[in-house]
Amino acid sequence: MHGAGNDFMVARWPEEMNLPDADTVRRWADRRSGVGFDQLLLVRASGRAGLAAFYHIFNADGAEVQQCGNGVRCIARYLEPDGAGNTLLLGSRCGTVEARLETGGQVSVSLGEPDFAPASLPFRARRATLAGEVADARNAARYQLEVDAGTVEFGAVSLGNPHAVIPVEVVDTAPVGIIGPQLQSHPSFPEGVNVGFVEFRDAANIRLRVFERGAGETAACGTGAAAAAAVGRFWGELGETVRVEVAGGVLKTAWPGPGHAIWLSGPAVRVYEGRIEV
Repeated sequence: MHGAGNDFMVARWPEEMNLPDADTVRRWADRRSGVGFDQLLLVRASGRAGLAAFYHIFNADGAEVQQCGNGVRCIARYLEPDGAGNTLLLGSRCGTVEARLETGGQVSVSLGEPDFAPASLPFRARRATLAGEVADARNAARYQLEVDAGTVEFGAVSLGNPHAVIPVEVVDTAPVGIIGPQLQSHPSFPEGVNVGFVEFRDAANIRLRVFERGAGETAACGTGAAAAAAVGRFWGELGETVRVEVAGGVLKTAWPGPGHAIWLSGPAVRVYEGRIEV
């Protein structure tokens, strides 16, 4: 399956089976000798009333992570392929997510309230905060860090997974493959970070590229889109609803502001089905 080009292997995983180890995930993720994907999504019975399923997410490098916006949308479509108008509650390591299945293959998910507190990523801000700004759970400060390529200015936010958002003039020429891995491996982010490069077009439109933790640059990143929209709103660049153009298509976000969850909408497409021996 894919969500705006962000591609996944989605599988029902029996409760009695151990989760796959990192070597197995990496083998399946190989695009030449395996299935090939950005993330592996494993769906299990929830064991809780009201929850349609519980899911696990693994990056292509084999590491289990807490959240993936496009992945959750694809899980909802996987569980309810013909369920336009239905609402599902899904459980994960970072809590419960609400998913709404819509017409035209679109799925919307609630990703919770963006958390700007450095500890939530985690991010060792120390002296990185720019003068005159304070970072807490509801305020997006601007930070600076030194990497090999120079000084990088960015916002930091958690949406169940960590994001750094870098404003750029033109996203097409942004040094994603250079600054992305350098900031991702910076000691200020002890668990790594997803690095987004955002071009603010106007108050309702952005263009985005994301260097994902454990996957590299992908065609789309759902939580990355939400992170860019949330940071841009606090910086005064964006309004409540934002159209996010990514390499794989278009995503949309909606966020009224502090005290509210941010919603992510976009396509969730089933590409093919198969079986794999484990």
